[in-house]
Amino acid sequence: MDDKQGFGKDEHHLSRQGSDRLIGGLNRVIEHSIRVLAVLMVLVIILCIADVFFVLYEKLSTPPLFVLEFGDIFTVFASFLAVLIAIEIFANITLYLRDDVIHIRLVIATALMAIARKVIVLDFTTLTADYVYGIAGIILALGITYFLVASKART
Repeated sequence: MDDKQGFGKDEHHLSRQGSDRLIGGLNRVIEHSIRVLAVLMVLVIILCIADVFFVLYEKLSTPPLFVLEFGDIFTVFASFLAVLIAIEIFANITLYLRDDVIHIRLVIATALMAIARKVIVLDFTTLTADYVYGIAGIILALGITYFLVASKART
């Protein structure tokens, strides 16, 4: 593995090298499509930030004014975390465009952030034990995977 925690330097996905013009052209289409995804992700981030403002305004403007109840705090946290997850996905997209490798550690960290958001906003009064055990298994698997990938990068 190289120092980017992705694929080796000779294993790029969108390589334009080679004699096949069709594959080279298709790779350029994919690269432009990824750029469009990056632009769309920025729009999603802007909309998520607007949602944070809207949620805060909505929660603070309902009686009692300027008071966040316990459930409201989790709603606001969920909105904030959605923005952070969108930013992490944007970082994944831009790093993939720049380096043409998948940064495994960043992808796993994004997944950990997404599952942490899920845990923060869970309503344990409506969940079954199987659902909670399933989420615990996902968190454990992602945590172990992140640890192994990070420790491999240090060696």
